[in-house]
Amino acid sequence: MATIKEIAERASVSRTTVSRVINNSGYVSEDAKSRVLKAIEETGYIPSEYAKSLRTKKTKVIGVILPKISTETSSRLVKGLDEVFAKEGYQILLTNTNLDPEKEIEYLRLLKSRHVDGIILSATIINEPLVEEINQLNIPFVTVGQHISGISNVLFDDYQASKDMVHLMIKKGYKEIAFIGVDEEDHSVGYLRKIGYLDAMKENNLPVEESWVQKGIFDVDSGYHCMSQIMKFSKQNPVAVLAVTDRLAIGAMQYIKEAGLSIPDEIAIAGMGDSELSRFISPPLTTIDFSMEYVGSEAAGLLLEQINGSNTEEIRKIKYRLIERSSI
Repeated sequence: MATIKEIAERASVSRTTVSRVINNSGYVSEDAKSRVLKAIEETGYIPSEYAKSLRTKKTKVIGVILPKISTETSSRLVKGLDEVFAKEGYQILLTNTNLDPEKEIEYLRLLKSRHVDGIILSATIINEPLVEEINQLNIPFVTVGQHISGISNVLFDDYQASKDMVHLMIKKGYKEIAFIGVDEEDHSVGYLRKIGYLDAMKENNLPVEESWVQKGIFDVDSGYHCMSQIMKFSKQNPVAVLAVTDRLAIGAMQYIKEAGLSIPDEIAIAGMGDSELSRFISPPLTTIDFSMEYVGSEAAGLLLEQINGSNTEEIRKIKYRLIERSSI
């Protein structure tokens, strides 16, 4: 394989000139640049990325920490990230915490040791040890879905989205509405979506039975179990259910069907997230689209701004879209 020295000799220029052309830095006359590019094309020379990273102090690698790499939400987020980063010559290094907060800290340290140019974190639980670790990184950093003071965040309006869905159900005539959530340590999905539900019920002077509010985890089986608990312990069975994710909603739908109840005639249901499956189950699921590909592109753009010298803390709140289908 050709070397910079050989390229310089072939183009009749100095090695410094070849380096400037390769790295697009410093002045090079058009004639010299043309000769260098021609020599590179003739020899098939490929610059060493490691050597370039030593000179530019950039690895062109972005670390991404995901809560669960197998979900559709994560794949759509990564798609949005990759579309932006690939255009700028960056590669993505993915890590998966599997909803373990301790692994978030472990991967932050790992990515720092790999000298990534920046980190994007899609966190579940924001706690003091995590925030302390982030503050010690001194690396361009963006969070997705959870707010952390002092850094750039891309956020959803989880509270209002949940509230809007409950208001839609009430408008369609449903009064006894149950709720399937997740742990409130997850501030965005667990806490804000629950408060949105409770406030909407309160504003409409609608009572909420304690048994109507169930807490699960992020999977279909948990939705099934939560729905069974609602039906088993309720003094009055609800006529509608809001689940904070589509997976939870789909699990609840399965239990409802096995109980011999018709959706939505006897009990309506809605989810959040607009998963691909939500369009194809029967009946199609009413849900909320948070535009995850767009979220990824916004997060990538924010991180690149930091990498290129902007130190501005910025919060971008992504608009959501309520999608009404025949499950309510």
